[in-house]
Amino acid sequence: MGLRKRLGDFLDEPRTQYAIIAVILLNAIVLGMETSETLMARWGGIIIFIDKLCLAIFVAEIVIKLVARGWRFFLNGWNLFDFVIVGISLVPAGQSVSVLRALRILRVMRVISAAPRLRRVVEGFITALPGMGSVFLLMAIIFYIGAVIATRLFGEAFPGWFGTLGASAYSLFQIMTLESWSMGIVRPVMEVFPYAWVFFVPFIIVTTFAVVNLLVGLIVNSMQDAHAEEDVLKTDAYRDEVLERLSAIERQLTKRDQNQPKR
Repeated sequence: MGLRKRLGDFLDEPRTQYAIIAVILLNAIVLGMETSETLMARWGGIIIFIDKLCLAIFVAEIVIKLVARGWRFFLNGWNLFDFVIVGISLVPAGQSVSVLRALRILRVMRVISAAPRLRRVVEGFITALPGMGSVFLLMAIIFYIGAVIATRLFGEAFPGWFGTLGASAYSLFQIMTLESWSMGIVRPVMEVFPYAWVFFVPFIIVTTFAVVNLLVGLIVNSMQDAHAEEDVLKTDAYRDEVLERLSAIERQLTKRDQNQPKR
C-alpha cells in the first residue's frame, strides 16, 4: 500500500506532469521530422531512437499508473484515452496495419489529458454534445427545406450548384460558411433570378448568425459549468484541509491539557 501511495504522489507532482507534457511535445516534433526524407536520411537513427525513447516513457507512465491506481485506473476516461493511444503506438509495423502506425501522431493528443486546462475545454465540449445534437437536428431540417426550395427554384438554370438535392445542400453549406457566397454563387444566381436574395439572405441570417451562435453558446455554457464545478471541488478540498488542521490542533490541545498536572 505504501508503494502505491508513493507512486501516486509521484504521478501527481507538478514536476512529473510538466515532464510528461515536455516528452509529448518532443515526441510531436520527432514525429513531424520523420515525414522529412532529408532529415531521415541524415539523422534517421537519432530520430527513431528519440521516438522509441518517448514511447518507452509513455509505456512506463501507464505501467506506473496501473500499479498506483489498480483497477481504478480503468474507471477514469482520460486513463483509458492514454491507454488506447499508447496501445496503438505499440502495434508492430506491417502493411496490414500501416494505417494504425500512421496514427502514432495521435500521441500528441495526450497533451490534452496531461494539461488540466485543455481537459476542461474537452470536458466542456463533451458535456455540450447532447444539446448540440438538438441544434444539429434543427440545422439538418433547415438545410433539407432550403435544399428542396433551392433545387426547385434554381436547379434548372444552375445544375452544377442546385441540380440535385445533394448539390443544393453542399452549395447552401458553402453559403452558410460565407466562403465566396456572394460573388461566387448568389450574385450569379441573381443575374438570372433578381429576387433570389429573398431566399439567400434569410437563410444566412438563420443558419450563420442564429443556429451557429446557438452551438457556440452551448459550448461556452458547458465550459463555464465545468469551471464552476472545479471551483466547488477546490473549495471543498480546501475546507476539508482546514477542518483537518483544526481537528489536529484540537487534539494537540486536548492532549496537552490531559498531560498537565492537576492542581
